[in-house]
Amino acid sequence: MQSTTIKHWAEDDRPREKLIQKGVDALSNAELLAILINIGTTEKTAVDVAKEILGTVNNDLHQLARLSVKEMLKLKVKGIGEAKAVTIIAALELGIRKEASFTKKQVVLQSADIARFLKAKLQHKKHEVFAVIYLNRANKINHYEIISEGGITGTVADPRIILKKALENDAVNLILCHNHPSGNLKPSRADEDLTHKIKEAARYFDINVLDHIIVSEEGYFSFADEGIL
Repeated sequence: MQSTTIKHWAEDDRPREKLIQKGVDALSNAELLAILINIGTTEKTAVDVAKEILGTVNNDLHQLARLSVKEMLKLKVKGIGEAKAVTIIAALELGIRKEASFTKKQVVLQSADIARFLKAKLQHKKHEVFAVIYLNRANKINHYEIISEGGITGTVADPRIILKKALENDAVNLILCHNHPSGNLKPSRADEDLTHKIKEAARYFDINVLDHIIVSEEGYFSFADEGIL
């Protein structure tokens, strides 16, 4: 009977050894996940277990990153207990935070400068979230904060809260942002009305709304780039 444990594979096929010898780019998603899983079951290798768990989310890492520990355990993949679920989720969260590591030293000159940061922060949210980036006169980030989180149907952003925090953080420029969990990037009429409401309110405090960016797994939409701010 052929063994199913990775230690009996050819060294070149073992995920850890393959990573060391050929680099991380040589590994598939399943092989990288197998390194986190570490040990499979009596019937399956860690790579087989990794393939199975990826199959439950249509091989979509974005979907996998959205799962909580309880949700991952509900998939009932043999070989994935609470400890391994925690390890996988922690690793995916590190990847998200790496993508979102936009430092305050960087200057925001255009939507593309900040869209990647916002996409990494918000694209995995299952419900709609409204966030604001507060910038100083040099367009460097002073502060980032999620202002409100709603249900699946939407969220409400209060201009008074946004402007209060702008004054607290010595911000002279703002970038508004929210996500569309549905994936659709087109702004709604309510999105446009809220943007103009906040922009008009900010004007009385000599604060500029530079952009409103909508993000999803599909990409981003910039009000400024589209000329509707």
